[in-house]
Amino acid sequence: MGSKTEQNDLKILIESKNPILVIETHEELRAINLINQVAMKLNQPVFGWHLTEGLRRFEVDGEHFSPLKDTAEPAKCLRHIKRMQRRGIYVLCDFHPFIGREHPETTRLLRDIALDYAKDHQTIILISHGIKLPEELKKLSRNFTLSLPNAEELESIIRKEAARWGVENPGRKVRTDKKVMQRLIRNLTGLTRGDAAQVVRNLIYDDGAITETEVEQVNEARYKLLDLDGAVHYEYETAHFAEVGGMDSLKRWLELRRKVFLSETDTGLDRPKGILLMGVQGSGKSLAAKAVAGMWQIPLLRLDFGALYNKWHGESEKNLREALKLSQVMSPCVLWLDEIEKGLSTSDNDGGTSKRMLGTLLTFMQENKAPVFFVATANDISALPPELIRKGRFDELFFVDLPEAPARQEIFRIHLEKRKQSGLNFDLVLLAQSTEGFSGAEIEQAVVAGLYAAHYQESELSTDMILAEIEQTKPLSVVMAEKISALRSWANQRAVKAN
Repeated sequence: MGSKTEQNDLKILIESKNPILVIETHEELRAINLINQVAMKLNQPVFGWHLTEGLRRFEVDGEHFSPLKDTAEPAKCLRHIKRMQRRGIYVLCDFHPFIGREHPETTRLLRDIALDYAKDHQTIILISHGIKLPEELKKLSRNFTLSLPNAEELESIIRKEAARWGVENPGRKVRTDKKVMQRLIRNLTGLTRGDAAQVVRNLIYDDGAITETEVEQVNEARYKLLDLDGAVHYEYETAHFAEVGGMDSLKRWLELRRKVFLSETDTGLDRPKGILLMGVQGSGKSLAAKAVAGMWQIPLLRLDFGALYNKWHGESEKNLREALKLSQVMSPCVLWLDEIEKGLSTSDNDGGTSKRMLGTLLTFMQENKAPVFFVATANDISALPPELIRKGRFDELFFVDLPEAPARQEIFRIHLEKRKQSGLNFDLVLLAQSTEGFSGAEIEQAVVAGLYAAHYQESELSTDMILAEIEQTKPLSVVMAEKISALRSWANQRAVKAN
């Protein structure tokens, strides 16, 4: 059953004399039920078409109507509707393959019916998972979106599935607790009613319990159901901040804002919008971006700017808008804009596409109300447009410098223990002293190279082996000393140190 608001919105669209309505959804039956409810209030007949049956009137008071003769083919169906000249609602399911440049006849017939609306009052409703109308039909159409379940409806879905499991397993109840339930409801947000029910069934039916570990896996299932392919990638493994050496200032900043960002009630404080991390390559900016999601226990989405760009005018901005909309559906989440300067340069070599992309992103960041936390990383600050880095775009600009000695010790310990090597067996102080000017990535590679040497010599990894690899390494701070010095000089005046 559609909600009263949903019924009223669709009713208004039909009464407003829109000849073509478009409903993009996978919930075909729910859309048809909603249309029938509205049609009864409007006292209008409803006809439905799909390729396997043709056109027929929908059931009324239990009466079943057979398909009309010779209406299975799309063009013949539309010709029949046009000839009928009968006021009513005509629902065409999965009609999208028969519209457009390659199907001029059906496209023209749809246009004819729409242009005759003032005379015949025939409303065409197209239902499909995805519909792209040609320009000649866009001006005659309006879109209608089925509402997604709110928190109260999601809780009702969970309880119904739990009750159903209880009926099938007499004497048993689904095991969970209030905290897990609240997290499950939050993680189901953005799914349709049918998809949410299926996810809940998958959680319950294996062991009759909903656990915290299973709730974490719901985000992965939600990502797959939402079909977030292309420009937005779900990062399945988010690092905890225990895996990030140093960055104490950044860690404290994030911890102070975690509760406000995740709060579902009005705290009286502005919800944090995001941070920009700039610094030397390999200094841990990407790892820090992943760790924000791990620290706040929310999904991490990575926006791939390369996948957004399209040679057709306006398509790149449309792709970006759709990607940003998906981040709202997956919220609360972290949206990671990696190496943002490569995706939003402001040169005129691309016909102004990058400038329009920048405008689209800035508008979204300004107007977005959903809990989407932006984490942008950049290596080359000079390539960033000034509109992006001015105060107010991001909550804070952090400069991630090369790690100091205590942080280098911690980074060595992390990467050694990550590879099943106890930090107690190594002189971490000496290793830290020997890697002045090394980035976290360069320290990791020294450990990896030492392990290869130990494997070749068929011996245990030692401090001396790692030192030997360090002596052969020219760190980026030496190779690009001038550039790093300029970056530090810029950051001293304009950014907060993350370390």
